[in-house]
Amino acid sequence: MSKKTLNIGLVGYGFMGRTHSNAFRQAPKFFDLPYEPVLKAVSARNPDRVKKFADNWGWQSVESDWKKLVERDDIDLIDIASPNDTHAEIAIAAAKAGKIVMCEKPLGRTAEEAKTMVKAVEDAGVANMVWYNYRRVPAVVMLKDLLDEGRFGRIFHYRTQFLQDWTISQDLPMGGEGLWRLDASVSGSGVTGDLLAHNIDMAMWLNGPIKEVSAATETFIKERKNTLTGEVVPVKIDDASAFIARFENGSLALFEATRYARGHKALFTLEINGEKASASWDLHDLHHLQYFDYKNDGKLRGWTDIHITDGDHPYMKNWWVPGLQIGYEHTFTHQVADFVASLDSGKPVGPTFRDGLMTEYVTDAVLKSAQTKKWETVATE
Repeated sequence: MSKKTLNIGLVGYGFMGRTHSNAFRQAPKFFDLPYEPVLKAVSARNPDRVKKFADNWGWQSVESDWKKLVERDDIDLIDIASPNDTHAEIAIAAAKAGKIVMCEKPLGRTAEEAKTMVKAVEDAGVANMVWYNYRRVPAVVMLKDLLDEGRFGRIFHYRTQFLQDWTISQDLPMGGEGLWRLDASVSGSGVTGDLLAHNIDMAMWLNGPIKEVSAATETFIKERKNTLTGEVVPVKIDDASAFIARFENGSLALFEATRYARGHKALFTLEINGEKASASWDLHDLHHLQYFDYKNDGKLRGWTDIHITDGDHPYMKNWWVPGLQIGYEHTFTHQVADFVASLDSGKPVGPTFRDGLMTEYVTDAVLKSAQTKKWETVATE
């Protein structure tokens, strides 16, 4: 029996365009889905590069203007994997056209921009999702399950970091393809919206809403050459961002992100401490969850290293045999599988655009606190 098709229109062919393309291709091969994703068309401004990208990944056609994707009757879902300053316009147009919408994080450059996107998809009644892929790491889902089962009791502390080192050179220019993250007009912010957004989304998914924040940010290199204009201009993004927070459940948190931690490429870690148990996770060792349970007998009480590869661990029964590992790219495949599976039921699966907006409220409060040097309350609506 043939499955219903879900025709995908992708905007963007960069790093995220590759991860999304792979996910759409792999998900139906490993998960029993109600729809078969079809790589119908990809859009980007550079005709030679987008054609090469389409040929490599198996996209059936190309468009030089994303508006053509939105207008096409043979496209069911618009997937936005282009720079941040394009997210709102594309998402709003796609929703008005009745398309399902998926969008890379952060949802918008600011919460106000993200609110227009939420309104568009909710007014149109279309399914939507933000690509916070780290929610789909099996070990992190395992942690979520343990928390939901009440094994931790009252939560006291949450701490997390995301460290990189790729912008340390003062000779690195801003603007243009691949370097738009250094241009505030395109990215919206620096590490707060790019890296800490992942930490914030995961923290609120695991531990509930964040109530207030006190933050500090720093821009270490104050001027860079803009590749588009050739001019040396002020840098307006944050190179490093750190904040303390209070969750609504009363727990305290420490968040830190930087692109100036020499030797670190993607050090994403978290630890959560409760009255009954604690756990920690590290992206560099993503299959392992470190878990401490106080109820264990005193002589044997200690940290346990749980290797997340068995069939009763999240997602793993869909892959290989126990003991064999999967990787970063599989988190996107899991997200596609969960989202496509939800389309028949009509029950939203997170993170939705509204979930993405909640993260934007926190990032806005962090950036505001860094300016006011005061505690800032996180907006809700």
